[in-house]
Amino acid sequence: MNLATQGTPVGEPYVVEPSEPVAVEVQALSVWYRSFQALADVSFSIPRHRITAVIGPSGCGKSTFIRCLNRMNDLIPEFRMTGDIRLEGARIYEMDPTEVRRRVGMVFQKPNPFPKSIWENIAWGLRINGRRHDLAESVERALRRAALWDEVKDKLHMPATSLSGGQQQRLCIARVLAVEPEVLLLDEPTSSLDPIATARIEDLLIELKDRYTIVIVTHNIQQAARISDYAAFFYLGRLIEFQKTEDLFTRPRCSMTEAYITGRFG
Repeated sequence: MNLATQGTPVGEPYVVEPSEPVAVEVQALSVWYRSFQALADVSFSIPRHRITAVIGPSGCGKSTFIRCLNRMNDLIPEFRMTGDIRLEGARIYEMDPTEVRRRVGMVFQKPNPFPKSIWENIAWGLRINGRRHDLAESVERALRRAALWDEVKDKLHMPATSLSGGQQQRLCIARVLAVEPEVLLLDEPTSSLDPIATARIEDLLIELKDRYTIVIVTHNIQQAARISDYAAFFYLGRLIEFQKTEDLFTRPRCSMTEAYITGRFG
């Protein structure tokens, strides 16, 4: 998909400003990888301590979007962007990237535990962020927040790769939570998990939103409807609609949104 060569949606996006306090503000965000344009003029606000789902067909810019929120795209050659992203009022592209990634943590599609013990997976992030005291307490707290402590407390020194897929994903969430982020980004976190493990992750995210602002990219329309408070629908690199999830799924304002959530395309 290249916005320079593909047909694009017409009309202005339908965007509802959240009634809650805002954690992240995105203003006129456009992204290119060399001459390839992945996002065009995306603007909306992400509410604090809520789950925001980003949905849309493959190649619509969902992953590019959330990777902008913690500057992961900086690591890609030929990446460039225009626009502004603010975290609690501060421009993230004027902040130190390491500080941004501490405050805005990322969990990827496939579980990626380090080839270390369960304990060391959590302690590693704490150490590189200068947290060398009370490591045991911090590791336990992170594992408890990720609803994993009771399952691993007697095998903390076993390899993290010995855990099941769902446990590995919760370990990766615990690793991010250990450094006390403000925002948790998840890019298709349950796509490789079975339904039982998926339900555990979904229940966990609902519990975590009281403490963290959560943004999840998902292809699973039912998942977005189940767990999110707000939803953003992307198509061909553009934001088409953003509003409360219940309203977007029951009263979509854009015909393209309705076609997507009813399965008529994508």
